Amino acid sequence: MVIQIMSSMEMSAVKVPEGVSVNLEGRIIEVTGPKGSLVRDFSYAPVSIHLETGEIRVSTLRSRRKEAALVGTVCSHIENMIKGVTKGFTYKLKIVFSHFPISVKVSEKKVLIENFMGERYPRVSKIVGDTKITVKGDDMIVQGINIENVSQTAANIEQATKITRKDPRIYLDGIYVYEKLEGIAD
Repeated sequence: MVIQIMSSMEMSAVKVPEGVSVNLEGRIIEVTGPKGSLVRDFSYAPVSIHLETGEIRVSTLRSRRKEAALVGTVCSHIENMIKGVTKGFTYKLKIVFSHFPISVKVSEKKVLIENFMGERYPRVSKIVGDTKITVKGDDMIVQGINIENVSQTAANIEQATKITRKDPRIYLDGIYVYEKLEGIAD
């Protein structure tokens, strides 16, 4: 009986554009570009990450489905880091009300949503990381270089204005994400 051992390896690569520098120490990646710097730790993932000239190679020795999927996930995270330090991310939210006028204020690391549905006390939403928020009329603009912080901040704002126990066809009041863009207007 002959046992054949196959050593297949899942591998993927991410190109590093001009103007972006990547520093790799173990599985901790630091990406620096014109907009800033991002650091991410991939020590939880059973993958090997190698830095070569002009690209980052992510591979795994096992050819199981979960490890192969994890290679793609790590590559996507690295691509998002590169997009963040070169372009940045912008989420646009719309303030919608038909019953009571909503006023939104940004203070330090919180967003205060006042007079929502006529409530006496403001609803509070947390700003994650170094995300910047500007309010212009009935639009809110959430910007930053880390896509996870920007999207989580937008989700926190949207969840803070969630209405329960009322008919959603009638009570459309809230703050909703309506556009996601790559790039920050300076």
